[in-house]
Amino acid sequence: MEWLIELLSPGNTDLAATICLYSFVIAAGVFLGKLKVAGVSLGVTFVLFIGILMGHFGYIVNGEVLKFVREFGLILFIFSIGLQVGPGFFSSFKKGGVRLNMLAMLAIALNVALVLIIYYTDGNVSMDVLVGVMSGAVTNTPGLAAAQQAANDTNVINTMSMGYAAAYPLGVMGIIGAMFLIKGIFRIKTENEIKAIEEAQAAAVSKPNIISIEVTNPLISGKSLVQLHHIIQCDFIISRLIGETGQIIIPTSQTQLRVGDKLMVVIADSDVERFESVVGPGIELDWETVTPTDVVSRRILITKTEYNGVELGSLRLHSAYMLNATRVNRAGVDLLAAPGLRLQMGDRITVVGDINDIQRLATKLGNSVKRLNEPNIITIFVGIFFGIILGSLNIGMGMKLGLAGGPLVVSILLSRFGYKFKLVTYTSSAASMLMRELGICLFLASVGISAGKGFADTVFNTTGMWWVIWGFIITFVPLVVVGCIARGVYKINFLTIMGLFSGGYTDPPALAYANGSTGSDAPAVAYSTVYPLTMFMRVVAAQSLVLAFL
Repeated sequence: MEWLIELLSPGNTDLAATICLYSFVIAAGVFLGKLKVAGVSLGVTFVLFIGILMGHFGYIVNGEVLKFVREFGLILFIFSIGLQVGPGFFSSFKKGGVRLNMLAMLAIALNVALVLIIYYTDGNVSMDVLVGVMSGAVTNTPGLAAAQQAANDTNVINTMSMGYAAAYPLGVMGIIGAMFLIKGIFRIKTENEIKAIEEAQAAAVSKPNIISIEVTNPLISGKSLVQLHHIIQCDFIISRLIGETGQIIIPTSQTQLRVGDKLMVVIADSDVERFESVVGPGIELDWETVTPTDVVSRRILITKTEYNGVELGSLRLHSAYMLNATRVNRAGVDLLAAPGLRLQMGDRITVVGDINDIQRLATKLGNSVKRLNEPNIITIFVGIFFGIILGSLNIGMGMKLGLAGGPLVVSILLSRFGYKFKLVTYTSSAASMLMRELGICLFLASVGISAGKGFADTVFNTTGMWWVIWGFIITFVPLVVVGCIARGVYKINFLTIMGLFSGGYTDPPALAYANGSTGSDAPAVAYSTVYPLTMFMRVVAAQSLVLAFL
């Protein structure tokens, strides 16, 4: 029994004791985070507070081990976020990313302005304390590290750390509190915002629609499908055709249309009216009853890496297999099977033709669900490797993206362009969620344990109380201003505002809360949109204050 007491005693930094401490903090934090108060739960954010509590009671971790676990957990979390939202990052930036980044820059400017106002109005607080408080208030560890590096003084470094520890907990709560306030001010209903996001995403994608058409226009009689594409100038697939003989054929690009032909057409909703005006009216036809048993429709899963990133047209489905591709399902979204569409691992292609030809194509493309369950470890660690190198580079004025910013940028680029380097970025939902949740839990537990020692002595006195107050003001006021502008002036979706708040304050716990409370990826997309520029500017702001006032 004595060995167990020694293992679980405060101050024990043995490897076994460290693992037990992390396990307890994470397990207890996740469990308590599931409890709801007034319908609200903090989720994995509660891990931070359990860590602070254990640190307060003397439980510690070897400094080097704690630093490694904290940074590695953050890298796993950020990298998984980048892989998840990377494909939508570039399109979202075009559609409103400049505005989101400008709003994030406004928040940073307001943070610095408040620091200067407090510094000049309160003669009892020094700039080194305020820089630490600001870094904690905006939950930006890289900014704190950059400021400490610029100061290069042990006493100043320790003072910054105490200010950071005092402001950090309410920094996390302040961000979430600002979300609630904006939601209340504008009487926002989350379910309506989620619905609006889903409708906008659906409208942005040319969702395929299957229709039946009878050719009635004599002007296109004798025209091939290639010529018809040039005439109508929109993407469509003619999956099956019933000619004058009544026989169903799978048309090729050279198949000629005749008046009276009946067509099964896969086309975007927005192009249906144009197609009907040129070819003929829609008709009611049950293709299942008129289609011969040897013509079937099946979905084939792409699981071979050599087809990751290739164009659909390069498969030569009709000439090589006598098949037509009608749709490509990617992450639950149906896309029109245009020849120029680049395929990705995990895509499901809907093809029409003879079952034997479909089976031959399935063998070629893989069609193995089991293979998709295998994680692409090489891509993950290659990305982390180059992300850390990028984060360690001096990008000007002694600034660096850091161990979080570098991997985020690389993961976003990999998810979008990885196929060019034969890297498969597909990760199953379960694997991605595991990596993301494990990373954020390790990070939060480490920050909490580190801040817990001496936390009460620092905060629970008059001086510490003012540090907490100043930190909360620095956190809360800019977010309320930016949130009111984002919603009141620009009518930005609330889920995007949540991501803007989290990314603008480089705060993974707030992002975890936003993702968990909405069940949508929209906050993560906004987070990754503003994070790179915000991270750079946070580092610049912290270092500039140190260089100017210390």
